[in-house]
Amino acid sequence: MRDDGAAAPWRTPEFTERLRAVAEERYHDRHPFNIRMHQGELTPDELRRWIANRFHYQRHIPVKDALILAKLDEPALRRAWLRRIQDHDGTADGEGGIERWLRLGEAAGLDRPALWDASRVLPGVRFAVEGYVTFCRLRPALDAVAASLTELSAPGLMRRRIAAFERHYPWIDADGLAYFRARIGQGGRDSEEALALVQAWARTRRQQERAVAALAFKCEVLWALLDAVDQGGRANSGGVVDQGAGADDGAGVDQGAGVDQGRGPRDPASGP
Repeated sequence: MRDDGAAAPWRTPEFTERLRAVAEERYHDRHPFNIRMHQGELTPDELRRWIANRFHYQRHIPVKDALILAKLDEPALRRAWLRRIQDHDGTADGEGGIERWLRLGEAAGLDRPALWDASRVLPGVRFAVEGYVTFCRLRPALDAVAASLTELSAPGLMRRRIAAFERHYPWIDADGLAYFRARIGQGGRDSEEALALVQAWARTRRQQERAVAALAFKCEVLWALLDAVDQGGRANSGGVVDQGAGADDGAGVDQGAGVDQGRGPRDPASGP
């Protein structure tokens, strides 16, 4: 406790451990749908429904990264963050993570127009994605970057997913797994860079708690997305990307859940 009565900030190792604990314990790899996927229990229609609806999230990754980019004051930081947009959009036609996800869809039997057709995305998925993009638009840079730290757990998930697809879903061509392979290296690099920024920016206990809450929020977004995909299939087993009657419309996706609303000028920890 400081002399002014405010809680002292956590030391960097403790703060980092708290972030890693959230990323590990609340990550969506523990969601029942992902568990069934990795155990080989999904039907072709279930897998296609996940690929199609997850694409709505994938296509918005560079959008949220552009919103974060606009909050960064230093040219070096903007150059580093720009690479994330290029990782997904590519630097030319036919490149990038979005293109690789489209190829995953094609390998699973989905055509590109169906994947791009947002009107066919489950309502709960749309709500979860909109909640995350809005969070990155409205929150300070610290919060938005901290939310991206779900990538701390992404490389391990990608390795397990590749093994599961190769073992249980051989009807999907191996070339369709290129997205997962690319994200092993990209996710590890991106998460360590983002972690360093969060460690540097979160100088007070309040800022540290905001960062932890932002990461927890992002975990809830990913969990809610899978809830919608899973429950949409139970409500209507027909159709790969149906509207998902009865789907969870993003339960738990509250932009301000546990996240401090304060912001101050010019400080990445408090907003642009």
